[in-house]
Amino acid sequence: MRAVGTVLLLVILATAVAAFARNRRIPAPSLLVLAGVAAAAIPGTPAIRIPPQTIALVVLPPLLYASAEELSPRDLRTVWRPVTVLALGLVLASAAAVGVLAAAVTPLSGAMAFVLGAVLASTDPVAVSALGRRLALPGRVQVLIQAESLFNDATSLVLFKVAIAAAVAGGTVGVGHAAGEFALLAGGGTALGAAVAGLVALIRRRTTDPVLETVIALVTPYAAYVLAESAHTSGVTAVVVAGVVLGTSGHRLTDARIRLQLSAVYAVVVFLLESVVFAIVGLELPTLVRDLPPGTGNWPLQALAVAAALIALRIAWMLPLSAAVRPAEGPASWRAAGVITWAGTRGVMPLAAALSIPLTTHGGTPLPGRELVLVLTTAVVVLTLVVQGLTLSPLVNRSGLALEPEHTAREESTARTALTRAALAHVDLLTTLETHPRPALDRLRHTLTARLDSTPDDPLTPTYRDLRREVIAIQTTELRRLYDTHAISDTTRRRLQHDLDREEAGLGDG
Repeated sequence: MRAVGTVLLLVILATAVAAFARNRRIPAPSLLVLAGVAAAAIPGTPAIRIPPQTIALVVLPPLLYASAEELSPRDLRTVWRPVTVLALGLVLASAAAVGVLAAAVTPLSGAMAFVLGAVLASTDPVAVSALGRRLALPGRVQVLIQAESLFNDATSLVLFKVAIAAAVAGGTVGVGHAAGEFALLAGGGTALGAAVAGLVALIRRRTTDPVLETVIALVTPYAAYVLAESAHTSGVTAVVVAGVVLGTSGHRLTDARIRLQLSAVYAVVVFLLESVVFAIVGLELPTLVRDLPPGTGNWPLQALAVAAALIALRIAWMLPLSAAVRPAEGPASWRAAGVITWAGTRGVMPLAAALSIPLTTHGGTPLPGRELVLVLTTAVVVLTLVVQGLTLSPLVNRSGLALEPEHTAREESTARTALTRAALAHVDLLTTLETHPRPALDRLRHTLTARLDSTPDDPLTPTYRDLRREVIAIQTTELRRLYDTHAISDTTRRRLQHDLDREEAGLGDG
């Protein structure tokens, strides 16, 4: 019962803090971490120890899936080269740099220093998505930041496995074996994720029950993760691929009513899981510090040094790449590099990896340095979430990269006008063909014309309702055309599709 009560209190605390952060326009992850650290420092607060498999299996799949669904394949194709360079080159360079630094400034052995480097080498998709959700960044910059965090998992996992093998067994792993591990993790995870997405798409096309659709959508990320992990491939990669594929085709698999329900359910799930998991990060730091062995009292300075090294290396790596994603006639590339660098935070996934480090070596003796690796990992995660998280929005505003609200409103207004004109053209065609009663067509034409003038609609009749549904289908096709021809961004497409879904759902079943 005490565990249940602790979990309930954690949910209440995290929800209250996250709601406060939203009202004050403060990044929720940053405030949640600070609240967790403060709560853990209160005398009498129970120690929070979350098994790594709980975070990996229960928390990560739906959060990763939700982030992947937001990723536009069209925009991803424009940044795949820098994403590949970051997901491979920067991860390898970061692991090496942190490993060398940790071996020099901490009491960790060379093998455990490399374990720390592998754990902290990649940015975290959960943290990046949570922090970047409210930023008005240009499409290519936003996609680069999000795609990098989603696709660098396979590289960091291979490095982690190699480092753990060296630390636990005291041996080394060859380059050929590491390359094979990477192919298995990345390739196998991609194949299984695509297979799960294909199977789910077939099922969802034949399902019209909103409850079943919701269950299928909630089970999908867990199915992809468990199947991939059971096959010893990357569960994270499988979830990401499934999310990207299904996110692209989701509007064709279900109707408006079900899409609205799924959106609402996933919004609640993501809010609760993000709130709890970032609070856990803060709660665990004081507990881990108390378990440190003697002689490790300099861990705060060591964590600062590691975090600074990661940021400095990321800046150096980003400068030449940022020119590839800088908007036309936009700010200098160094500004884009600064924003992309500062958005690359560490988060839940490095913490889950660090917690999964074995307790003992193959000889049965305690693994030396494990406690310090856990503390340094958690401290770097807290530093990046708090420092970078609280200063990211001001940095974006000062960089000149942030899109003005007028820009987004103008694009959305132009797209709405295009959709209404497409609908009017279809009504004119129906009038010419005389396939529907003339009064209903005249009324629909009046409604659409009034919409251009922002005047309200009239009450609905059955014939008029059917015509409205037909017109919404035409508008949906026009919206897809605008997106495919790069006339609008993915954000605008999703917002307008949501509005069309609401309008269609509001017609009822009559």
